[in-house]
Amino acid sequence: MQPEKSENPESKLEQLRLRSEEAEKGGGEARIEKQKSQGKLTARERIEFLLDENSFEEFDKFVAHRSTDFGMDKRKYPGDGVITGHGLIDGREVFVFAQDFTVFGGSLSETHAEKICKVMDMAMKTGCPVIGLNDSGGARIQEGVVSLGGYADIFLRNTLASGVVPQISCIMGPCAGGAVYSPAITDFNIMVQDTSYMFITGPDVIKTVTHEDVTKDELGGAATHNAKSGVAHFAAQDDEDCLRITRELLSFIPLNNLDDPPYVETEDPSDREDESLNSIIPDSSNQPYDIREIITSVVDENYFFEVQKDFAQNIVVGFARLGGRSVGIVANQPAFLAGVLDINASVKGARFVRFCDCFNIPLITLEDVPGFLPGVDQEHYGIIRHGAKLLYAFAEATVPKITVITRKAYGGAYCVMASKHIRTDLNFAYPSAEIAVMGSEGAVGILYRNEFKETTDARTLLEQKRKEFDEKFANPYVAAERGFIDEVIEPKDTRRKLIRGLSLLATKRDKNPPKKHGNIPL
Repeated sequence: MQPEKSENPESKLEQLRLRSEEAEKGGGEARIEKQKSQGKLTARERIEFLLDENSFEEFDKFVAHRSTDFGMDKRKYPGDGVITGHGLIDGREVFVFAQDFTVFGGSLSETHAEKICKVMDMAMKTGCPVIGLNDSGGARIQEGVVSLGGYADIFLRNTLASGVVPQISCIMGPCAGGAVYSPAITDFNIMVQDTSYMFITGPDVIKTVTHEDVTKDELGGAATHNAKSGVAHFAAQDDEDCLRITRELLSFIPLNNLDDPPYVETEDPSDREDESLNSIIPDSSNQPYDIREIITSVVDENYFFEVQKDFAQNIVVGFARLGGRSVGIVANQPAFLAGVLDINASVKGARFVRFCDCFNIPLITLEDVPGFLPGVDQEHYGIIRHGAKLLYAFAEATVPKITVITRKAYGGAYCVMASKHIRTDLNFAYPSAEIAVMGSEGAVGILYRNEFKETTDARTLLEQKRKEFDEKFANPYVAAERGFIDEVIEPKDTRRKLIRGLSLLATKRDKNPPKKHGNIPL
């Protein structure tokens, strides 16, 4: 005798569909419309735009919070304010979570945090990047310490995942208080102009404590964190632009620390020469030029994807390709503060170098640096400690490293900017390179100070001694004679030399001494 069917299968399927539709409504039509009126996409629209078409697979769609205090037992939304899962970007697997501001203001609860932790744990197991679309009012006050514990659970996973899988944070709305520390640990922060902000304490608290009047945007908007604090790496025009930047950023980096970066076929000849580079360095060593002109001239398709372009503009960092291979570029910028290294430039460069080393991205350094920025403020705020970060990062890096000295390489900054002495594999120099302890004027002033006191024509003596110093030291040949420079090259050949060098170093193997971890001068 056949058992009776207790329920029509169609009704069960209908129940699933209805539950799914309910979850996809988020906080309801009114809140969705409010979100859109602010120029923001919904959480689901953001995921759909970010990922390859129809590739998103959702986890924990029906998860609801467990809180009963403050009437929360009567206010439950499936998904609990965050959408989590995995999908494809350019055919490569990624994990993603998107906070939904229409549900409790995207506030983080115990279950909200558990959902995020689940995708982070899966990302670590499978070796896939994690992308967080942040849009949250912070900890859910009704849950108290349970919510705070959820943040700490996420911070731990951010830390353990650091250097194992790439982590990208898109700040697409508010991000305040403890919520800012997860993005701060991740590799890249992308903020949206006018609709996103980050700060530890908001304007109201600041006014109460310090009596300072400041707006949210002035305190922690996209412009502030891209140009002043360096917390953010990109400033997007709107949500779509933010997600486009994320996709492009991922195109340069591997899925995890055991993979190589993606290779992209190019029709740009590897032996392409650019005669204009032979005259790009000005005759006067004090005359500026834009280092980006050299970068864009030599990379594939003349395309450079710059990172943190508005912060510490005396150093330029970003991604490009050479012969189809992804590379990280670090370059002094003579067009801004003469390319001098200061606190912000050192930290910006060090952070980028360490990311590239984590994820097997070769480093190309273009050097034109007159030294470290002198000044009382720089010394008192720790230029020694911060400059040492850049030195440490370059010295620690075991990826292929190639340096090209275009003009100045003075003093300790010569050592720091990926010199031969800190394990850089190939060091080239243009004929215009000046490798010395310091510039000729300063050097002559010290070496001949007594003669200047005794002569009646100090100006003539200065010019004579400067010329002698330049001929003897302000060139690449003394360093080349010592083997500190592998080759003095014609600038027009830069692309060919770099691509040939990367091909040579493709099988490079290097490692650091066994240890738990180094103690970088934080």
